[in-house]
Amino acid sequence: MKDLSTTYLGLELKNPVIVGSSGLTNSVEKIRGLAEKGAGAVVLKSLFEEQIEAELASNMDSYNADYPDAFDYIRNYTRGNAVEDYLTLITEAKAAVDIPVIASINCVSSNEWISFASSVQKAGADALEINVSLLPSDPKVKSEQAEKLYFDVLEKVTAQVTIPVAVKMSRYSAGLANLVSRLAWSTENTVAGFVLFNRYYRPDINIETMEMKMAEAFSSPAEITESLRWIGLLSGEIEKDFAASTGIHDSDAVIKQLLAGATAVQVVSTVYKNGPERISEILEGLEKWMEEKGFSSISEFRGKLSYSNAENPAAFERIQFMKQFAGIV
Repeated sequence: MKDLSTTYLGLELKNPVIVGSSGLTNSVEKIRGLAEKGAGAVVLKSLFEEQIEAELASNMDSYNADYPDAFDYIRNYTRGNAVEDYLTLITEAKAAVDIPVIASINCVSSNEWISFASSVQKAGADALEINVSLLPSDPKVKSEQAEKLYFDVLEKVTAQVTIPVAVKMSRYSAGLANLVSRLAWSTENTVAGFVLFNRYYRPDINIETMEMKMAEAFSSPAEITESLRWIGLLSGEIEKDFAASTGIHDSDAVIKQLLAGATAVQVVSTVYKNGPERISEILEGLEKWMEEKGFSSISEFRGKLSYSNAENPAAFERIQFMKQFAGIV
């Protein structure tokens, strides 16, 4: 029996496979099933700032009152209900399973409702994942203005909690390595790790109806390359935990991310497609590979091929196909 344990955000995990924030983790029953199949931890389905605002708008439309404090009352009622349901999920999940339960907030601004983070901690969450939705699409907003959102959100959230905090990053940044480095440095004692990367809603176009539609919701195995590159580049340079997300569908993908330096990985799409038993299959594949390579623990090979340890670190930085097509590789 190989030692698959790892430490992520200061939490002891029996293995590095975390089920990421999604509909897979929105009920105690589902979470219990994931734990039974071997998940090392779960990230609860995010409490979306946009979700709260949408519920608020709906409540305002259905509530007729013209007294001055009506909006404040409905706003607090809406937020209170959404938060209360979430806190109940945390408490019940913690009682149901013996693996870390990580709460998640999806932020599009640094509004003060983020202060509910302290309630998440009191409810028993082992850690908190902050998913910052940053899509720098406004041509009038400079990069430093857009990226300030990370710092503003983290400043407010980490002021509320003492449990470990992870930042789920967007890959949209002209200076991504510098941004992660500055976040790590400025939040040295408050942010424990980074998740690379969040996966946004993806648009498509129906050319028959000439309407916008949603593209494939699930990731594909090919999407692993983006996080693999950045995990490899940053994991050995920045002394924080890194979890890889998106495109991780099998044990091979998990092994690659661990070799690149990931402390843990997050799976979602492959569990949706194949069921919770996919977790067991991934762990079996990981253990078999370790047996074949003579590794008794993950610590023996994690980061072996990161940028700082690789014999050919240029492979992580190469962005052109010229050498490959020219047969010079």
